[in-house]
Amino acid sequence: MNTIVEDIVEVNGLRLHLIPSKKFKTINFVAKFRSPLTKETITKRALLPYILRQGTKSYPSEQALQLKLDELYGAVLSIDGAKKGNHHIMSVRLEVANQKYIPKESSIIDEAIHLLNEVIFHPHVNGHAFNEEAFQREKATLRQKMNAIIDNKMMYANIRLIDEMCEGEAYELHVHGYEDDLNALTAEELYSYYTNLLAEDTLDFYILGDYDPDIMKEKITAKIGRDQPKQIAGEVEEEIELREEPKVVIETQDVQQAKLHLGYRTNCTYKDDGYFALQVFNGLFGGFPSSKLFINVREKNSLAYYAASRLESHKGLLLVFSGIDGSDYEKAREIIELQMEAMKNGEFTSMELDETKDLVINELLETLDNPQGIIELLYQQVLANNNVTPHHLINNIKQVTKEDVIHIAQNITEDTVYLLTNEGGDVS
Repeated sequence: MNTIVEDIVEVNGLRLHLIPSKKFKTINFVAKFRSPLTKETITKRALLPYILRQGTKSYPSEQALQLKLDELYGAVLSIDGAKKGNHHIMSVRLEVANQKYIPKESSIIDEAIHLLNEVIFHPHVNGHAFNEEAFQREKATLRQKMNAIIDNKMMYANIRLIDEMCEGEAYELHVHGYEDDLNALTAEELYSYYTNLLAEDTLDFYILGDYDPDIMKEKITAKIGRDQPKQIAGEVEEEIELREEPKVVIETQDVQQAKLHLGYRTNCTYKDDGYFALQVFNGLFGGFPSSKLFINVREKNSLAYYAASRLESHKGLLLVFSGIDGSDYEKAREIIELQMEAMKNGEFTSMELDETKDLVINELLETLDNPQGIIELLYQQVLANNNVTPHHLINNIKQVTKEDVIHIAQNITEDTVYLLTNEGGDVS
């Protein structure tokens, strides 16, 4: 694996991450705005990616903006929001062709930086409000997305699991926001909040590709920047009371396939030394088709249409998803919980451990084959406030022992069981 070189510079009120690499023929710019999760801001932050994609001061419509992107040899702009632990992250990404590979082209990088500056700092506004027509249209789009969640039963069940598991915690907040707050929001209020976001969010700005770092730094600092942000409140360390018995929530709807989702507290996050063993644990438990959940719940006992697990690395959650017949609830839950007990008891072979470590490492190497994947992995260090580079992460996974996995497993506690089943379904 090629070592990733990252030079980090504090400049112009942001943290600039320069990542020169000859591996790709594009230049990738990513701006990541980070703020604590709060009920007051989550709906506004959910709507902003939709609004910002609708145009800038110089390109005041989605069509005009897209035409400019097409002129830049098919540059790709994307904007989205996500929860990571108790943070909300808004990411603005622009991928452009490297002018080194385009004969007689010398200005594409300058134009791309100018456009990105416009998208972020000079959106399409009328006075002190976002353009009203675009605002109302994108409100309707987000409202439609909120209402469509009920039709995606797997997504709905996962949201309900988090609702119940993280009640009273910042992480329970819905990343798409709330319809009542959306309905009350005005174009003026959203623009006022956006100006505060630009001034106050922690901003990390990544540039990855084949370029001269000194020249790129000059180009960026000439165009991208803001006043030094004031110190905003950091992440609040929440006291989480571990349940003596899992909380069980059974909800009924007209569903053809019941959803059984379980939430565990891992008591370990990305910043902790045990995280490497936790990744291997998840691979053995439910992360791959060779895992215990897949083999024992789905294959051997035919109790699930699917059965898998994933980690929320910055919150310390392990989430189990399964689709079952409602009448199989007790048996399916028992077998899922037995797989956890088997992990705590070390019931896996050295060969299974080694194969899983290889799978985890291959997954990471695939991520590192994509420029956005590299940036996302590097950003994990920022969120965790540590220096676990991708190279370090892979080397440490190689060193994980069976004892490490057993130790991490024994610290995992079952917190919440959520079942979405058919009305009148037998769950006894």
